Amino acid sequence: MAKKPETAARIADNKKAAYNYFFEERFEAGLVLEGWEVKSLREGKVQLTDGYVVIRNGELYVIGLQINPLGTASTHINPDKVRTKKLLMHKEEIKRLIGKVEQKGYTLVPLNLHWKAGKVKCDIALAKGKAEHDKRDTIKDREGKREVERAMKGRNR
Repeated sequence: MAKKPETAARIADNKKAAYNYFFEERFEAGLVLEGWEVKSLREGKVQLTDGYVVIRNGELYVIGLQINPLGTASTHINPDKVRTKKLLMHKEEIKRLIGKVEQKGYTLVPLNLHWKAGKVKCDIALAKGKAEHDKRDTIKDREGKREVERAMKGRNR
């Protein structure tokens, strides 16, 4: 029997990231996880909004990604829900990212976690922080779109 191709199913999104940053480039990285973390991800017990990516010794790590352990976790494991997790990317991509992050104002932000071919992947973005007036513009645009949708919905009745 042929296997169906698996679609990328979302696990968690970082909704604050689009509000706080402009995205320059997006990348996909693998994530090094322990067994209990994968089980918790399947249950959706993850919080990504406070996460950020750092570069240490030429490797990428995500900090602040919170995976809450299941109540049925094994007793011989001491789960650490805010453990620093390593991201997996090709060396050439990491070197390119290091050069860009060293520029003023750029940072790496995790955007979402998703399944891809049975593995957990993390989308990260090379981002530049928004100023306060840019954030207000984002809110204004969002409110304007909502008003237009409401008007169109009321008109179709």
